[in-house]
Amino acid sequence: MNVVLVFLLNGIIACCGGNSAHESTPRLLLVSFDGFRADYLNTYDLPYLQDFIKDGVLVEHVTNAFITKTFPNHYSIVTGLYEETHGIVANTMFDAATKKKFSPVNDTDPFWWNGAIPIWVTNQWQENKTSAAAMWPGTDVRIHNTTPHFFMTYDPSVSFFKRTESIISWLNSSNLLVTFATLYWEEPDVSGHRYGPEDTKNMARVLQEVDKYIGHLVKSLKVSKLWEEINVIITSDHGMAQCSQDRLIKLDLCIEPQAYTLIDKSPVAAILPRNETYVYDKLKNCNNHMKVYRKEEIPDQYHYHYNQRIQPIILLADEGWTIVHNETLPRLGDHGYDNAFPSMHPFLAAHGPAFRKGYRLKTMNTVDIYPMMCHILGLTPQPNNGTLSNAKCLLADQWCINVPEATGIVIGVLMVLTTLTCLMIIMRNRTPSLRPFSRLQLQEDDDDDPLIG
Repeated sequence: MNVVLVFLLNGIIACCGGNSAHESTPRLLLVSFDGFRADYLNTYDLPYLQDFIKDGVLVEHVTNAFITKTFPNHYSIVTGLYEETHGIVANTMFDAATKKKFSPVNDTDPFWWNGAIPIWVTNQWQENKTSAAAMWPGTDVRIHNTTPHFFMTYDPSVSFFKRTESIISWLNSSNLLVTFATLYWEEPDVSGHRYGPEDTKNMARVLQEVDKYIGHLVKSLKVSKLWEEINVIITSDHGMAQCSQDRLIKLDLCIEPQAYTLIDKSPVAAILPRNETYVYDKLKNCNNHMKVYRKEEIPDQYHYHYNQRIQPIILLADEGWTIVHNETLPRLGDHGYDNAFPSMHPFLAAHGPAFRKGYRLKTMNTVDIYPMMCHILGLTPQPNNGTLSNAKCLLADQWCINVPEATGIVIGVLMVLTTLTCLMIIMRNRTPSLRPFSRLQLQEDDDDDPLIG
C-alpha cells in the first residue's frame, strides 16, 4: 500500500451556493495511491498525471521513513514524525508489556496510534474546522478520542469511484466546512507485489488505470466547482523493488524456528528471540545478503531505535532479496528496504494557487510534507521531525532561492566584487604623470607671472 495524492485546497472557496463560511478558508485534500514508485513517471505513459504536473511543481524523489512499509509511512506523512516516535513501527507489531498484537486486519485499537496527533485530529480541534477521510490508514480509529467527522471504515471492495464520490460530497457539504480530507487507493501497490515493477507489460496496464483515476478525480473536482481553488499534491509513501526466486534468504537453514517468533516479515524482519544472544549469534552469519542488528545497533540514519515496539533483533535484506522461513518466493515485488534506495522512493507533485508553476525539486523528506500541509491550512503544527524550509521552494507565498540559483548569485557577486577591487587597485597604482595637472607647479624663483591674461 503506498502512493499518496495530497490535494491542497487553498484560497477563496466559492462553492456550495456562496456560503460565506467557505470564503478565504484554506482547504486540503490528501490522496494516496499506494506503491507509486518515483521512476514510474519516466517509464510509463501517464498523460493525466503529466498534465497535472505541467503547471505545478514536482519533487522527483521523496526520501521516505525507515522502514519503507505502508502503515508506518502513511502515519509519518500525516504526523511529520519518524516511526520510532509516532509508534507505528511496522505493518505487524507486538507490544511486550501489554501482549497486544497489531496487524493490517487488527488495527483499530487507539493504543497503537495515540503516540502522535495526526493532522486530521489537529485540524478538527480547531474551531469550526472539519476533517473527512476515505480509508486513509488510521482514520477509522478514535485517536485521542477523535475521528474525522466524515470517514469510511476500510473496505478494499469499495471502488475508487465510490470513494471519490464520497470525498466530493463531503467537500461540498453545506452544513460543515471540510478543510482537510484524505483519500486512499491500493494500487499500484497490489499489482507491484503480484507482478514486480519490472514487468512492464502488466504494470503499464495497471498504471494507465491509475492515471485514469487521477483524471477522474480532477474532472470530478472541476464539475463540483472546487478545482479552481484547490491545491493538489500527489505523492506516495514508498516504492517497489523486484524480487526473484534465486534471491531467497532461508532462515531455517541457519536456526530452528522454535528459537524465535517472527513478528514482522521481509524485507525488514522483526525477531522476538527466546534467547537473544543465541539467536543473534546464529543469524549474524546466516547470509551475506542480510544484515542482522540488535536493536541498539541499528544505524542512526534510520531513526529506528527508541520505541519498545521495535523488536530486540532486526533483519534487513539487501535490495531485491526476500527473508523467509523455508518457503518459496511469496511475491515478485516488495518494499520495506533501506530508504536510501531509489527504488523505495515515491515522488511528490503539486498543483494549484498555493504552489509555484513549472518548478522542480530533486528531493525532500516524507516528514517535511506535514509542516507544509500545516502551513497551507494555517495550523500550528504538533512537534515533528520535518522542516518547512525544505518544502518552501514549492510554495508560492514563500521566498526561496534553490541551490543552482544561489550558486549563480554568489558567483555573480564575487565576480562583481573582484572586478571592482581590481579597478580600485589599478586606479591607486597609476603613475603621477597620468594624473591631470600633475606638472602644473609653481617654482619659488620663477619671475614670470603665472597668470597670463
